[in-house]
Amino acid sequence: MNRFRVTRYLLCLVLLFAMLSGLLGSSIVLAAQEGSNGLAWLPPSQEEPPPEEEPPPEEEPPPEPEFKLTARYPAMRDVSGATFEFEVSLIYQDSETRAFDLDLTPPPEWIGVIMPSYGEFLIESITLEPGQTYPDKVKVLLAPLPGELPEPGDYVATFRAGSGDLKESVELTAVVTEIPPTYQLYASTSTLLYNINARAGQDNHLTIILENYGTGTLENIHFASTKSEGWSITFTPYKVDSLEPGLKQEVDVVVTPPAKTIAGDYNVILRMTSEKATDNIELRVTVVTPTIWGGAGIGIAVAVIAGLVILFRRLGRR
Repeated sequence: MNRFRVTRYLLCLVLLFAMLSGLLGSSIVLAAQEGSNGLAWLPPSQEEPPPEEEPPPEEEPPPEPEFKLTARYPAMRDVSGATFEFEVSLIYQDSETRAFDLDLTPPPEWIGVIMPSYGEFLIESITLEPGQTYPDKVKVLLAPLPGELPEPGDYVATFRAGSGDLKESVELTAVVTEIPPTYQLYASTSTLLYNINARAGQDNHLTIILENYGTGTLENIHFASTKSEGWSITFTPYKVDSLEPGLKQEVDVVVTPPAKTIAGDYNVILRMTSEKATDNIELRVTVVTPTIWGGAGIGIAVAVIAGLVILFRRLGRR
């Protein structure tokens, strides 16, 4: 009987041990499965390995210095003899302030200067600070030599700026066009006097000078006049076909007041008109009586005086 009880107790212990073994085995399998899913779960008897140290980040090299020149209007057009003004921007990127030397090579027989964007003095260098919101600017002036009028065409200048190994250049082009011709007609009397004496009923001659002060030829110059009623004014020649720049032309003008014109001052306007220019001459004409009437007046005055002398002598004898 006692053996039976002991055997039963032993069987119970074996079953209890088997159950505990099964529970422990399933826990180990679950732990292994969870570890395979990326979870760092280990049995209590094992220690976690220390985390791997990340390498320090690599230092980026400093950016390369940057420098460039830009001209908003690198080519400009104007007439021969004009002055061309360019504006050049200096864009600089670096970690330190630098001084840049400036240089300009103008076209042959041209002159060029470099000036600040605000100011009327010449400069040969400029100090630039990096990273400016608005880049520094300079003015470049190009002009032909005094008295020279370049032929139409393109004239190229080279503007340079540099500091050490930072160097840049930009080309500036002056496009020269032909000067349009000008037209200017000037008329005057040969004596430069604008008041003349004229005898009524007679031809009174006056010489006027036409001059072309422009650069273009004056074509078809015609003449006209404004005068009192009954007056006659004629021009010889009656027109001028053409008058080259810088040349002169004489014109004979005949002013003839009517024979019964009352002595006094009269206004006469002479007009010279071409296709491109006009001019006027305003004259004051002083009309005097004809010589025959003057002689008659003198004779009458002499006769009156002689008669008075004779009369006084006779009265004196009495």
